[in-house]
Amino acid sequence: MGKALMITGTGSSAGKSFLVTALCRHFAKKGIRVAPFKAQNMSLQSFVCKDGSEIGLAQALQAMASYLEPEKYFNPILLKPEGNQKSQVLLLGKLYKTLSARDYYQERDLLWETVKEVLDYLKNKYELILLEGAGSPAEINLLEVDLVNIKPALYLKCPVLLLGDIDKGGVFASIFGTFELLKRFKPEYAHQLFGFIINKFRGDERLLRSGIERLKELTKLKSLGILPYKEDLKISDEDGFSFFGKPKALKRGEVKLVILPFRRISNFYDFDPFYLEEDVEISYSFREEELLSADIIILPGSKNTLSDLLWLKEKGIDEIIKKALNRGAEIIGICGGFQMLGKVLKNPYKLEGDLEEMNGLGFLEIETTFYPEKITTQCYAKSLEENFPGENLWGFEIHKGISAGDLNLFEIFRLAHGETLRDGSKKGNVWGTYLHGIFTNDNLRRALINRHRLKKGLPALPVKVSYWQEVNEALSDLSDFVEKHLDMKAINQLLGL
Repeated sequence: MGKALMITGTGSSAGKSFLVTALCRHFAKKGIRVAPFKAQNMSLQSFVCKDGSEIGLAQALQAMASYLEPEKYFNPILLKPEGNQKSQVLLLGKLYKTLSARDYYQERDLLWETVKEVLDYLKNKYELILLEGAGSPAEINLLEVDLVNIKPALYLKCPVLLLGDIDKGGVFASIFGTFELLKRFKPEYAHQLFGFIINKFRGDERLLRSGIERLKELTKLKSLGILPYKEDLKISDEDGFSFFGKPKALKRGEVKLVILPFRRISNFYDFDPFYLEEDVEISYSFREEELLSADIIILPGSKNTLSDLLWLKEKGIDEIIKKALNRGAEIIGICGGFQMLGKVLKNPYKLEGDLEEMNGLGFLEIETTFYPEKITTQCYAKSLEENFPGENLWGFEIHKGISAGDLNLFEIFRLAHGETLRDGSKKGNVWGTYLHGIFTNDNLRRALINRHRLKKGLPALPVKVSYWQEVNEALSDLSDFVEKHLDMKAINQLLGL
């Protein structure tokens, strides 16, 4: 029977995902069979497992930190906001329903049964489960319906560590307030709290000592360490969960890449690999001067393709993209961005608003129709274009639309479906694909950059970095950082390890 430990926080962005990821790698390095778990995640950053199930990216990375293949059991409930106060609800990796918050809570009994079944499965399979909470565990208006914070820990009878973010200010008040609210309104939850950790501290730790001692006296909780603010931290909060850069970061280089920051952008970690390339300048912008000076413009995925496409047209950004193309820019679309590049987008089931049909940007000879069935699968791909090197490219699909027409870019094998078909389209200096993760393929990414180096009279460069190797090293760096600053001896003793 496995042991368990929960990390919860005083609020959003306290660092829960980061800490669970680091601890997963710490225990995995020690040879312990450890698994991550988050009962319910709300994020537009998702990952597709080998069986086609969809989970939050954070839990996928935590699985990788644990030297495991990502599985649906690590995140049994995923909420993907769609707008209008509704979210897609994915249960065990598959689309269950689209619900408002009020309707979602009406389903809590069924959802909680699923969570319990998964916890029973995990505790029998792994030596240690590391649970992650969401937001604050002391939202007193939601305590009776909250199934992601301390309720799973109570079910497993495992200790809970409370993480406080000092960078926002008021860390002692937030830790004490969380404890007191739980003590008053859910004493059985407060009883599960074992200790606290202060995160993102800048300065002299000695200045905190008196406050920590008083907090220990007031709460009877253990102090398990202070994590300094880490400028070069290669992992950030849930919806900015990005290893090598932040969505609005700007890095100078010879080749300029501009990504359109759609209002409903999803899976923007697709572009993380470019942050590893020293010769690439990256920005997220709609500004005309940025787009007209770009070598590469990428239209990313969107949670509502028609809404974002309509907004582009209303703002005249479609015309700016055409100007950039005429000036020699390469235009790329990923998933929803790929759909936008085609001739027509059809919406017969009203899945993307009330519009039944909308003209695309017209760059590619494809038409897309949105269907209720959602395609989620990992893929292996072979390039059909000489400018796209690679026999064993990897990526994954998450989409409802099906595109037809001149699909001439990749031959793909869908792992979850066991079928081979064509994906992607290219016409002139414009191309697109449904494959998320396509830029993790090092040879393809370098070939793209080198095309523009050669156009500028610069020499082509060899592949210098492996994306997945860098990810693995980043995960180990997180573990080293946490081991240095936390009382790991006390945590190990708590777990009996």
